[in-house]
Amino acid sequence: MRRHRAASRLIGAATALLTGITAANATDCSRKDALGTSRVLAVDAKNYLPVGLKSFPQTLPLADHEVVLTFDDGPRPPNTQKVLAALAQECVRATFFLVGKSSAEFPELVRRIAAEGHTVGHHSWSHPMMSQISFEQARKDIDRGIAADERALNGTSSKTPLTPFFRFPYFDSTPATLDLLQSRGILVFGADLWAADWENMTPEQELKKVIEQLEITKKGIILLHDPQARTAAMMPAFLRYLHDQGYRIVHLVPAAAPAQTRAEGAPH
Repeated sequence: MRRHRAASRLIGAATALLTGITAANATDCSRKDALGTSRVLAVDAKNYLPVGLKSFPQTLPLADHEVVLTFDDGPRPPNTQKVLAALAQECVRATFFLVGKSSAEFPELVRRIAAEGHTVGHHSWSHPMMSQISFEQARKDIDRGIAADERALNGTSSKTPLTPFFRFPYFDSTPATLDLLQSRGILVFGADLWAADWENMTPEQELKKVIEQLEITKKGIILLHDPQARTAAMMPAFLRYLHDQGYRIVHLVPAAAPAQTRAEGAPH
């Protein structure tokens, strides 16, 4: 109960801090006490096996108190914008795994995610369970989702993503779909922890849940869902918690993007 009340106070204080703040360019950080982006990690499928301990035996080489923020299932107004505003307020960069159907519906929001310095990954076209459909159906859904994301970003459809990052819906991969992505040089992401924000809970309960996970792991790839209103409401308080507890944000980029390999944002 004490932790729940503390989470509620954090939510309220951080939301008040964010009120009236519009999303700023993540490279501009006027707030001296912002969480910031500590370092940039360039990764690719050539040098990394699929990562994320909830699904695979290995994860990213993160130090103690280093976290990677990832978001699935967007873009979806208005909550994706609220998440972006919270990240911009703290000068934090994240990775968004987008559903192609939503990218096709809200291409301007896809471009905003990229313009604010975040990494755009892929999450299929229609969010199916890959093990419940044929390999050919899975391949087509993966390709269509990537093409929709690329079209929203660059105006041209392509099955070869500029950012070769993919996360399976429900983490439901098969040996054949894993081999397919590996053969194309696309790195597959799982996660190390999550707040289960797809469940019916309050923002305060979600904050408590993710904090409990971090108290165990002390680091890792965190999975959240930007279309969820509870997550959008929780984000300012969660980012403040990370700042106050000495966590450092690691931003993922493709290894083929050398211009982005230097640390950006206001360091903690």
